[in-house]
Amino acid sequence: MQFQPYPFEKLNTLLADIEPNGEYAASSLTIGEPQFKTPKFIQQKLCESSAFLKKYPKTAGETVLKEAMRGFVSRRFGVNLGDEELIPVFGTREVLFNFPQFLLFDKPNPVMAFTNPFYQIYEGAAIASRAKVHYINLTKENNFKPVIDKEKLKECDLVILNFPNNPTSSVLTLEELKEWATLSLELDFVLLNDECYSELYTATPPPSLLQAAKAIGNESLKNTLVINSISKRSSAPGLRSGFIAGDKEILKNYMQYRTYVGCASPLPLQYAAAEAWGEETHVETAREVYRNNFQIAKEILSIPVPEATFYIWLEVPNALEFTKTLYKDYNVKVLPGEFLSRDDDGVNPGKDFVRIALVENDTKTKEVLQRVKKALHG
Repeated sequence: MQFQPYPFEKLNTLLADIEPNGEYAASSLTIGEPQFKTPKFIQQKLCESSAFLKKYPKTAGETVLKEAMRGFVSRRFGVNLGDEELIPVFGTREVLFNFPQFLLFDKPNPVMAFTNPFYQIYEGAAIASRAKVHYINLTKENNFKPVIDKEKLKECDLVILNFPNNPTSSVLTLEELKEWATLSLELDFVLLNDECYSELYTATPPPSLLQAAKAIGNESLKNTLVINSISKRSSAPGLRSGFIAGDKEILKNYMQYRTYVGCASPLPLQYAAAEAWGEETHVETAREVYRNNFQIAKEILSIPVPEATFYIWLEVPNALEFTKTLYKDYNVKVLPGEFLSRDDDGVNPGKDFVRIALVENDTKTKEVLQRVKKALHG
């Protein structure tokens, strides 16, 4: 298997021979990792549960964790899931990599489609699954929303959407998600929405694909799956707590597959994660921080406030040159959009964009974005 270097490796190569301006403190706006302390109540539960390290965890997850996750889905999206309709996973990265391999294993000529630009683990899963890939390009012309191409979708076994979207920050309405939910039944492909940024919104809470499936009368959630995580919402990526939820017929067999994978979450992490999934006040606190950062970006860079995530998808004249100049003159790292996307029919939808992760406090955000502004305007 031949995997492409990760975007951060490409960035290191791009900047390898550049000496940054030492007059400025180094600042990296590249990675989507909240730079805030994990809330104390989560840390406390982790400490209280440390004695359970002596026990092997169950692949299926502890009841307390599953109930907390299902409770979150019910409160947030109004969807009540059965026990067989949700599986806790060891972070969504692992499920995004191994689920396509499980699902496509028996397909002689598997075909996947996913949004472009994308989280690179989607591509890794396609390579590991020997799958042909159709890109669903997100461009300025289509408001960074997925355009439906039925001819390509007819070929697909698995389609991965990612809304709210990393890196473009675009959001799909319930009506738009219903179109995709309907297509998944009409054309018989499995539709998975990566919803890891669903809780980082600035005004209106984004809908879930689960809601869309129910809204079109798909009560069994056939062909419908979502994933979600506490990494962003709870500033706790180290807990590696996520879930996959939806079609219980698919999940039943995937659960059996997972018993062989050996990726059960340690019990102290599960108990701490259950606390995080069951509490919402700390999430609103985090949302307020990111809302404020977006307002700062609007004032300094004269850009619209995104509806969700903590990313700015900033259009620049030449992303690679801008990235090098910003690092050389102002000691700031950002991620060129073309490192997060692939050429499709000669067009790279990430070209001339950079992704900026606003994951610091407001003081640091304001100071660093002033540097970005200087680089933009020479």
